[in-house]
Amino acid sequence: MNRISPLFFIALGIFGIINTELGVVGILPMVMEKYNVTAGLAGMLVSSFALIIALFGPWMTLLLSRLNRKTTLIGILIIFAASNLMSVFAPNFYMLMALRMIPAFFHPVYFSIAFVLATELSVKEEAAKASAKVFLGVSMGMVLGIPLTSYIANQFSLGTSFLFSTLVNVIACVGIGVMVPAMSGKEKTSFGRQLAILRKPALWLNSGAACFIFAAMFSVYSYFAEYLGQRSDMSGKLISVMLVIFGISGVAGNWYAGKLLSHRMLKTVLLYPIALGICYLLLYYVETPLILISGIIIVWGAVHTSGLIVSQIWLTSEASEAPEFANSLYVSFSNLGVTMGAAIGGWFISRLGVGEVVWSGLLFVVLSLLCIVVKIMYFGLNAKPNVKSMVTEED
Repeated sequence: MNRISPLFFIALGIFGIINTELGVVGILPMVMEKYNVTAGLAGMLVSSFALIIALFGPWMTLLLSRLNRKTTLIGILIIFAASNLMSVFAPNFYMLMALRMIPAFFHPVYFSIAFVLATELSVKEEAAKASAKVFLGVSMGMVLGIPLTSYIANQFSLGTSFLFSTLVNVIACVGIGVMVPAMSGKEKTSFGRQLAILRKPALWLNSGAACFIFAAMFSVYSYFAEYLGQRSDMSGKLISVMLVIFGISGVAGNWYAGKLLSHRMLKTVLLYPIALGICYLLLYYVETPLILISGIIIVWGAVHTSGLIVSQIWLTSEASEAPEFANSLYVSFSNLGVTMGAAIGGWFISRLGVGEVVWSGLLFVVLSLLCIVVKIMYFGLNAKPNVKSMVTEED
């Protein structure tokens, strides 16, 4: 165990949390059947979770910011494990939803602390790479969480899928307890100083960029299956393969983006929306052959998932004095972006057809790029980056 990095267990905890949040997507039909509820009501298991994150994330992080970070991570994982365990025995749908809503309040707190610990456990030059390693938990949760939860539920039972999430959270909890060192005592940032970052116009521009980046990502990705099915006439089985390819390339892309951010932060942030926009244009104008579409999906997956760490590093670069609160803002704005992107993408589909949804993504690409350019023009880069949570600009 001594050879395993503590970042592994921090990332595993994120995987367990993401699996709790999104894994239910793959078992909604079984939830509907067991509790005799409609698809719309069952979908609230996902939407209510995201809404709580968006609304309460920063304030829960602020409230718990004075507590010991390692102890807080352990406590949150215990809450998630207990929630999943009790979900096995939920007598009705509303009890199941309540059991999911409770840990949702602590979801952004874990993320915020995880990113800060990742940078504190690494040297300055490796900060972005450390964040990328933690983000692997997000990538793997998105890539494996839904199909793995669905497979376990179908092979065994709905309750077994909740037990799987319980086990992941318990292992991460024990690993953090054993492997993450007790950080030396530091002066805690006052509530007033943390809230003071909200007075910075540059931070709001960075937050807007992060929100629009996520909206650009998910306004198209949310309709991945429908788009490929109608535009490229792919079967459900082939679309599933494409989703796996997309996810695997996403993991690689996120890792590589971490390396780029360590050395070329400004260029990477500026080029990210452009790269995503190019992917959408290729998707729109290339319909055949399959090998070419597969290549586009590989590149799209790598660029798409890179948006996770690009937006996180960009937002937090303006709030080095309150890194945990800044990370909670990132979690909230990213969830807001997901909600906004999916809604606007759905509007484009209902008005123009599924083939035109890429223009929704391009709209948000332009808005995110505008926020980035305006911020750089009027405020430049953060003059005093946090040596532990920011990367070095070498451009």
